Amino acid sequence: MLLIAAALLTASMHSLGVVEAPVAPAAHSAAVVHAAAHLPEDGSVPRPVMTGVHLASDRVGLDRGPAFLTDLSSLGRADLLRAGRDRRVLATAEDHPPSATEVAAWWSGLTDDERETLTTLAPSVVGNLEGVPYSVRDRANRAVLVTGLADHSTAAAVTAMLGQVRDALVHEDGAPDRFLITLDTRGAGRAAIAVGDLDTAADVTVVVPGMFFTVTGQMADFTNTANDLYTEQATVAGLAAPGSGNGVAVVAWMGYRTPDLSNIMSLGMAKTGGERLARAVGGLRTIRDGDEPRVNIVAHSYGSTAALMALASGQMSADTLTVLGSPGSDVRTAADLAVRTGGVFVGDAHSDPIAGSGYFGTDPGSAGFGSTVLNLTGGVDAQGAGDVFRRPVGHNDYLKPGTASLHDVALIAVGRGDLVREQVRRGERGHDGLPQTSPDMYLVRPQDLQPRD
Repeated sequence: MLLIAAALLTASMHSLGVVEAPVAPAAHSAAVVHAAAHLPEDGSVPRPVMTGVHLASDRVGLDRGPAFLTDLSSLGRADLLRAGRDRRVLATAEDHPPSATEVAAWWSGLTDDERETLTTLAPSVVGNLEGVPYSVRDRANRAVLVTGLADHSTAAAVTAMLGQVRDALVHEDGAPDRFLITLDTRGAGRAAIAVGDLDTAADVTVVVPGMFFTVTGQMADFTNTANDLYTEQATVAGLAAPGSGNGVAVVAWMGYRTPDLSNIMSLGMAKTGGERLARAVGGLRTIRDGDEPRVNIVAHSYGSTAALMALASGQMSADTLTVLGSPGSDVRTAADLAVRTGGVFVGDAHSDPIAGSGYFGTDPGSAGFGSTVLNLTGGVDAQGAGDVFRRPVGHNDYLKPGTASLHDVALIAVGRGDLVREQVRRGERGHDGLPQTSPDMYLVRPQDLQPRD
């Protein structure tokens, strides 16, 4: 058990692929002005009860939701600028936001000048609101990124985080564009980068990381992994099942804080991560209302626990779910998940000590769960293309180029899960047909036992 716990600690520390015009002054909202203009002189941030943009602690019970948006858009330029930098306003926008449907309705009701003013003066708010068009969010978040990197008063930890995001946005000529659709520099940080166009893609895949993934440590590698999956999906695009839109998009979604040494045993972050993931998927569905893409969730390690919980919560749905190296969850069967029938897939690499452990509950690859366990032994492409794929080894090999797992994930993401090979169900013997062996000790190295946060 201790070995499994240690492996869980280190399992996700390596990235999978290497393994954030003027308008006439508007009527001021007194509650917002009071909150944004009366901060402690020492720079500390009090912790009032969060009640939308109404920030005073004695205003408990005031509306969030649309009221937050109405108050925000009613501010004059100076007050909007202050509110856009207020950490309490940002916490509401990023932790307790209005629904994507409410945001989309509000945004569509604004004039072009009002939208431009909000984007320019409060980019940290606009860039993280689900329901705002992705191109606008990308522009807003890139402005935050540039400003933060140029500001010499920015804390060193934040500068390092922003530097990693900057690097993650770099791509080679001819490669798909990258869009910064989430950027939150509070604490350990959160970020999400889309490879490809979320507004038009027929297939959208959201990749969810596991333990010890941080924006500062792995955002660039994680985004490159998303690019590898994008490339693999493009190679099988000719096999794609009919869908709306054109092309594919893959989101490197580091939208939740992953566990570290202090909270490895807890499912609290999986729950929070699942809630944030549900909001992100809800935002996509709102933006693409009437032209929804195929939505695929690919989740690794602890990220699979978060995704399973989200899809069993009633708050989100997906066309497919592929979990890789999963430590399990409290979800008992695939029937409890809001996923299309036959759309749950499980990948277990050779010598992965986490896969099949059931550490956090039911193993999604167990007999009776109702999933398809992928045959990742490698070999010649079953579709007759002549390509040879190697089998993934260990916990961090699943989405590396050339693996059978990356190829299968790509097929699933374009709606062709019927083309993947199914593994023999687990029993007392290993799921590759060989006696189960102990985890490879190289997976647990002393230098990997240090928290990244």
